[in-house]
Amino acid sequence: MRTSPRILLASLAAGAVMLTSCASYTGQTSDPNDPNRTRTGALVGAGIGAVAGLLSGSDATERRQRALVGAGVGGLAGGAVGAYQDRQEAELRRQTAGTGIVVDREGDVIKLNLPDGVTFDFNKTELKPQFYPALNNVARTLADYNQTIVEVAGHTDNVGGDAVNQRISEQRASSVANYLIGQGLMRERFEIVGFGKSMPIADNATEQGRALNRRVEIRVVPLQG
Repeated sequence: MRTSPRILLASLAAGAVMLTSCASYTGQTSDPNDPNRTRTGALVGAGIGAVAGLLSGSDATERRQRALVGAGVGGLAGGAVGAYQDRQEAELRRQTAGTGIVVDREGDVIKLNLPDGVTFDFNKTELKPQFYPALNNVARTLADYNQTIVEVAGHTDNVGGDAVNQRISEQRASSVANYLIGQGLMRERFEIVGFGKSMPIADNATEQGRALNRRVEIRVVPLQG
């Protein structure tokens, strides 16, 4: 019986995650505001992102739901989801006001757009230290509303080669996710993926459009029981 290339790639990526997890666990600093704390975890995030990118959104969400239920986090009843997300959205808007983070809503999913101009220096993947307070506020809110899955996705413009853009998108997503995890959030809640230049939201023909495309998006998905 032939093995599907999609399944084979997912298996290889999953194996890479386990190997990288062992290699990158040690060496993290205890200071939650130290950007080096996220660097050792970036390879783990990239591996997880590779797996997430091969799975459909619903499959990835199901895996996280099972992991969180197994960790003792209960799901939300159907009728309670909307009100729960309403409260969380209002708090995220309050906590991120004036930071450059844009909060949006898609049904029951809350989306945070982190433009690279306020989050990273040009062509860099380490978080700007001045952005730590904004992410600290996001982390506190996500901790208060823990019945959610947190999907972190990195995106780039179309300048440069595919491989470079893919790497930057993965590492930036990992930097954001691992910083949030470093503030005490459960790693089991997170899906981390880089999309490179494949999902623009603006015209790459203009500098303004390219700036909008260079971003990290956080989607906060309710955990439904």
